[in-house]
Amino acid sequence: MAEPDVAVALHYDRAGGDVPRISAKGRGAIAAQIIGIATAHGIAVRRDQDLVTLLDKLKIDSPIPVAAFAAVAEILAHLYRANRRQAMTR
Repeated sequence: MAEPDVAVALHYDRAGGDVPRISAKGRGAIAAQIIGIATAHGIAVRRDQDLVTLLDKLKIDSPIPVAAFAAVAEILAHLYRANRRQAMTR
């Protein structure tokens, strides 16, 4: 598989009640490392060129913009469902 051009990682603290923030981003080999680390830790990876283009413009630790809320909320909902399913199989 070819290296991704860009990867952006988000961090969301459910307990903190804040919006998701950019926790890491990179291009080329760094993007591949971000995806590799996420995959190794069982974190779902979503490929969405429009969203990554928007988020790549932000600095690390920046909150996501309102324009990205719907897409990120969809991703978080998917992750919560996957985590719940995984917890039930343990």
